[in-house]
Amino acid sequence: MEAAAGGKRAYSIIVPTYNERLNIALIVYLIFKHLPDVNFEIIIVDDGSPDGTQDIVKQLQQVYGEDRVLLRARPRKLGLGTAYLHGLKHASGEFVVIMDADLSHHPKYLPSFIRKQKETGADVVTGTRYVKNGGVHGWNLMRKLTSRGANVLAQTLLQPGASDLTGSFSKGYVFQMEMIVRATRKGYHIEEVPITFVDRVFGISKLGGSEIVEYLKGLVYLLLTT
Repeated sequence: MEAAAGGKRAYSIIVPTYNERLNIALIVYLIFKHLPDVNFEIIIVDDGSPDGTQDIVKQLQQVYGEDRVLLRARPRKLGLGTAYLHGLKHASGEFVVIMDADLSHHPKYLPSFIRKQKETGADVVTGTRYVKNGGVHGWNLMRKLTSRGANVLAQTLLQPGASDLTGSFSKGYVFQMEMIVRATRKGYHIEEVPITFVDRVFGISKLGGSEIVEYLKGLVYLLLTT
């Protein structure tokens, strides 16, 4: 989860979805709950979910308004990274927030992100599990070791200036890593907020062997190009 300087709205919150029918209403409700006095829009980028996710989003638009909950659908599953880029094309906010729909990135942290940016003037604010008051919940030992190992590898090779590069672990999960590394190389001001990363409540995790391979390929690409 990150907030980066980027409008009509102060904040554009981009939430990619694929088969998140059971989660999307809750995540939208929690965003509105935790940001009661903030001028924001939620941009939901759905990759043609066959489970009816878009139908739920359309119902949410009736509740919250089509100007606050935007559906920017794509015809099929095209990857998390390109979903964020698609959302950015439709963002009107001065700042952009990217977060998952499965509640692994809890909206309760959003006020801390906003406050940190205002206090420090940061260009990028990113969540981290690897500082005091950060952590993970609901992961088995293998997933913890995989994530920690991937993060140590990235820290060693890329020296990114941020403690957690694998909060998004994708062609999509390397989006966060590339953004942080390139921002660091260009001298942008990066701040961190401790978060607890929670395993998804409903649905099936999309992390698998192919995503890990893509992560490693992305790591090598950044090592050679930054």
